[in-house]
Amino acid sequence: MSGTGSGAEAGYTGRHETEEERADRKWGELIQEVRVAQTGVQILFGFLLTVVFTPKYEDLPHTDQVIYIVTVVLGAAATGALIGPVSLHRLVVGRRVKPQAVEWASRLTFVGLVLLLATMTAALLLILRVATDDRYVPWLVGGVVVWYLLCWFVVPMLTRRRHTSK
Repeated sequence: MSGTGSGAEAGYTGRHETEEERADRKWGELIQEVRVAQTGVQILFGFLLTVVFTPKYEDLPHTDQVIYIVTVVLGAAATGALIGPVSLHRLVVGRRVKPQAVEWASRLTFVGLVLLLATMTAALLLILRVATDDRYVPWLVGGVVVWYLLCWFVVPMLTRRRHTSK
């Protein structure tokens, strides 16, 4: 079958690979993606953990302290979801369930990205509330969130829709 075939052949994936080979490839790709997201969330989370120990924290209005706490919890959840695939792999390695592990790891990674989006949004909200005039904050945060949504979800989904049959 040529590279531009219709895919009508049962089970054809565009590559000549077994289910195990496909799972190995998908696992390698997923782990590379997770490394990028993990690094970002861990740096952000580490920074967030230090804020509460600064003298300025006590001077924050109650609303900003609540935003901070929500941000830290979101960062912890994002960290857990993005490290989850590593733990999943470690606990099931050698059990002949790699295709299922890849599926679950992919779901955890997606959840981690959504939580990372929420963490970054909350952190940006807090920082801008402290650093700028409040009347601009919703517009600035909203604009950045739209940018994240475009880059992380809209463009990939449009690409998927336009260039695949699934």
